[in-house]
This record gives sequence, structure tokens and C-alpha cells, in this order.
Amino acid sequence: MSEAGAASEAVRDAALRLLARREHTRRELAQKLARRGHDPGYVHPVLEALAEEGLLDEGRFAEVFVRSRVERGQGPVRIAQELRQRGVADGVIDEVLEDAEVDWLAQARAVRERRFGAGVPADRREALRQAQFLQRRGFTADQVRAAAAAADEDDERGPYG
Repeated sequence: MSEAGAASEAVRDAALRLLARREHTRRELAQKLARRGHDPGYVHPVLEALAEEGLLDEGRFAEVFVRSRVERGQGPVRIAQELRQRGVADGVIDEVLEDAEVDWLAQARAVRERRFGAGVPADRREALRQAQFLQRRGFTADQVRAAAAAADEDDERGPYG
């Protein structure tokens, strides 16, 4: 086997070992292989081949990623931002978030209740604190407002006690 063939095979073996552990985006895999000293001239053709073989699939990565982040109580804004940082295309992100069939309002409400309990915030300051928490978790302003309104409806005392 030629030197180029051996180098290409070494890159492929390293990439397959990484993919055996978990899904990766093309960008993540390229960065990890470069950090391990593999020549980018061999990395990119190998990644192309892996993608053509269906072994490297950013859509599959995004699906797994979305499921794991939903289980952690994160919202769609934060999930999309993290996927973009990992190099996933906006079209793939939009498709995966839509296909996830998550009720984001129910998710926001559950996250709020898990953190703060089912009751209504005691005052406006507490309501603001809860809203900021949900925004940091990646929920949209509409989802945050709806989760707060749902808490108000559940409590007979009305908003702010």
C-alpha cells in the first residue's frame, strides 16, 4: 500500500473509531482528526466518502442532539444555536426541530414547574426571574409568556398571589 493510501486508511480508521462512540458533525470530526495530527488533505476526502456511505450524517447527528437537549429541558432557540456552533446547516436544523414534534409550550411549562414549583410567582420580580431563566434555557419570548400565563390560569389567586 502506498504512503498516501496508508495515511488515508489511518484517517478513515480514526474517523470510524470516533463515529463508533457517537454521531458527529463533519466539522467536529475534521477538528478532532486535525488535533490528532491527521493531514487535512486526507481528512476531507475521507469525510466525503463516509458521508456518501451514510456513516457520517449531520441529519442523524442533529436528531440525536435535539432529543438529548429536549430531555435536558432546553428550548428550540438554544438547541438551534448549539447546532449552528457545531456546523449544522440551518435547513437541517429547521427540519429536525420541526420533525421532533415537541410541544415547546408544554416543555417550557414543565421546565418552569420543575425549577420553581407549580405556583404563581409571588411578585413581578420573581416572575421576571422565572422568565429570564426560561429564556436562558432557549425558549422563545412567546413560549415564556405562554408558560407564565398557564401558571396564572392554574392558580386561583391570579397573577402574583
